[in-house]
Amino acid sequence: MMFKKVCIIGCGLIGSSIARAIKKNKLARKVVSSNRSSLTNKKVVRLNIVDEASSDTKKITKDSDLIIIATPLSSYKEVVLKIKNSLKNGAILTDVGSVKQKVIPIVENNIPRDVSWISSHPIAGTEESGPESGFSELFRNRWCILIPSKHAKSKDIKLLAAFWKKIGSKVDTMNAKDHDYILSITSHIPHLIAYNIVNTTLSIKKKKDKNIVKYSAGGLRDFTRIAASNPIMWRDIFIQNKNNTSLLINKFIKNLKDLKKTINKEDGKKLERIFSTTKKIRKKVVEAGQDIGKPNFGRK
Repeated sequence: MMFKKVCIIGCGLIGSSIARAIKKNKLARKVVSSNRSSLTNKKVVRLNIVDEASSDTKKITKDSDLIIIATPLSSYKEVVLKIKNSLKNGAILTDVGSVKQKVIPIVENNIPRDVSWISSHPIAGTEESGPESGFSELFRNRWCILIPSKHAKSKDIKLLAAFWKKIGSKVDTMNAKDHDYILSITSHIPHLIAYNIVNTTLSIKKKKDKNIVKYSAGGLRDFTRIAASNPIMWRDIFIQNKNNTSLLINKFIKNLKDLKKTINKEDGKKLERIFSTTKKIRKKVVEAGQDIGKPNFGRK
């Protein structure tokens, strides 16, 4: 058992999956949660996801050894101001947010010095949301990036890394600037493209063809899965990481224009060269263990 009491603030897909993994692996004596909705608090207790839940974040955080913020990025300051006087000496405070540069100082500047603030980003998830969507195996073989604050204790960084490994993650450390840039490429821009493709499809459907969705092939289907992700979470991600997002949008537009020119020129050799290069990237993703190499993503 690693902790006496763990408090998860925000028991959605990620928060509830962490709680389930803690219970399954017996990593804490008690797991509690705080959620704004009384219905959610009742649900997470009824489903045995946590032992206790309350809308009184300040009260339920008290005496917790590990506190995990699993709320939208835009709520971090509000959450931290509520709990800062309830954090016990020597506690570890972490989060699961997808953007770091803006939120890390917000938290660091509003908590006691003797609390180890170690930001986490478990790179895992599905298009579903809510506590009923969580499952204990969500983090298995997925990366979790740690970004320790300057006052975080070395022993606490090691303990938190061990915690993520216990629930299945591979752990690495990174600085906030590199994290936000890399994730904007690997996660944020792909989601933005998916949202735009689906919205474009909907606008065409309204004007011309009612059968576009009906006859959607695998490509559109997979984009709709990504575009079904939590809209509040992704709203915050794009706003919080707007500089990197804008930079990569400009690069994407440039590449798209180049592709358009190549297609209009009917330059088949250049198109083949471009597509062969991108196919190699897919192979590397599979080799890195980030996906399976089965046809149709292993779907039956």
